[in-house]
Amino acid sequence: MDLEKHAQPPQPAPTAGALRASDADRDRVADILREALAEGRLDAEEHAERVDGVYRAKTMSELEPLVRDLPAAADGAPRFAAPAAHPSYATARAEDEAAGPVAAENLVAVFSSSTRKGRWRIGRRTNAFALFGSVEIDLTEAYFEQRLSVINATSIFGNIEVRVPENLTLRGSGTNVFGNFEVDTLEAEHPEAPVVVVNGYSVFGNIEAKPKRGKRIADLHDRLRKRLDS
Repeated sequence: MDLEKHAQPPQPAPTAGALRASDADRDRVADILREALAEGRLDAEEHAERVDGVYRAKTMSELEPLVRDLPAAADGAPRFAAPAAHPSYATARAEDEAAGPVAAENLVAVFSSSTRKGRWRIGRRTNAFALFGSVEIDLTEAYFEQRLSVINATSIFGNIEVRVPENLTLRGSGTNVFGNFEVDTLEAEHPEAPVVVVNGYSVFGNIEAKPKRGKRIADLHDRLRKRLDS
C-alpha cells in the first residue's frame, strides 16, 4: 500500500473568528452594548443597530466588530447579577445547559408593537427589544416544554410587559436609567414547576414582569406526574 498516496493531510483547526456563536456569546455581547448605552458611548440608534446585528450573528467573527470599539469588550463580563437562589433554579439551569444551544425567538418593536400570546410554545430563550414601541409577552396560556425559560428584555423609550401564570417561579435582574424595571418575584409551590427569568435593561422606558391574577398552568400536576413516572 502506498502510504504517501493515501495519507490525509491534517485539517487546520478553525480560527476563533470562524467558531459558531452560542446564545451565551450573543447575550454577553448584548450586555456589553447595554453598558455602553448607559455610559453614553452609544446613542439609541447605534445601540438598536448593533443589537439587531447581535441576534443575526452566526459566528464569533460577526460578533467581534460590534464591540471592538468598546472598552468593556476586554473583559466581556456580563453586567447582570445572577438571579436569587431558588430550590428549582439550579436544576432547571442545568437541564437547560444540558439540552444544548437553541435558536432564540426575537420580538422587536421599533415605533411599532409586537405581541406574543395565546397557545404558543415558549423556547428556552426569548429576546425582546422595544425602541419607541411596545412588546407584550403573555405566558398565561403558553406551553412550557422545558424547565427554564429566559427572557432578555431591552426597552429604550419603549414598554415591555411580561405576564405569567401564578403557579410558576418568576425571577429577574435588571438595570434602568431614568426608566423602570419591575419583576414581581414568584416562588412556585412545586419544585418541578417551570422557571421564568427576566433579564432587563431600560433607558427612559418600562419593563414589567408580573403574574396575571387567576391564570394558572392548568395541566401542571398532570405534566409533573408524567415527568416523575418517566
